[in-house]
Parts: sequence; structure tokens; C-alpha cells
Amino acid sequence: MPTERPSPEQRQFARNLRGQLTDCERLLWRQLRNRGLAGFKFRRQHPCPPYVLDFYCAELRLVVELDGGQHFDKAGLAKDRLRTAYLQHHGMEVLRFSNLDVIRNLEGVLTEILSWIETRAPHPNPLPKGERELD
Repeated sequence: MPTERPSPEQRQFARNLRGQLTDCERLLWRQLRNRGLAGFKFRRQHPCPPYVLDFYCAELRLVVELDGGQHFDKAGLAKDRLRTAYLQHHGMEVLRFSNLDVIRNLEGVLTEILSWIETRAPHPNPLPKGERELD
């Protein structure tokens, strides 16, 4: 995560966004909240200067972004590429889904997030140091 802390204005902006979730954000949030997906804590509308992330899991350093129509024109795609590059540069992984994906195939979206978690998340019960290698 970038070392820059959100300003009071950025925190307030994120707080306001939490109160104005889109229908698609609300649908996905119902599944992610309260450690609803594989026991991991997600935050919604999380400030990460200079951006506000739709959903963020700090433990996994995973960002989940939902993209509406404005993201699919030339300018929107360019902004998203810059945003993704910035977040990746700071050690985060970004999964993007269209709003249409969430509406038409919420289970598929959740399955894709879960698949990412299963292949990249640290094992919840790692073996003790002396038991990691086979004899």
C-alpha cells in the first residue's frame, strides 16, 4: 500500500461513496462483507491515495474493481491501465469485473475471486518450520 495516508478530505469522500454504492457494488458487497468469502475481510470504498478502491482485502493485498460503462471508452480504459499499474507497483493485485458481470453472473464473479484467493493466498495453517520438508 502506498505510504501516503489519506487526507481527511479523501477519507470523507470515501465515506460518502460508501453511502452511495451502486446496485452492482451493493450486490457484491453483500457477499464479501463480514468475511463472507473464504473468511477474508474486505473493505468497501477504501481510500488509497490518490484513488478510492471499490473493494480491498489488506491481508491479500487484493483490489476488486467494478467497472461501469464509463470505463470502456478509450479514456476510461487508459485511466484504468494507469490505476492498475500504480496499484501493482505498490504490491497489490487487481481483479476487474464489469457491472454486467455482477448482474448476470454474480456466482461466476465470486468463483473467480475465490479461485484467485485459493491460488495465491498463504495457507491458513502452515506447517511448523521443522515439518516443511519431507524426509
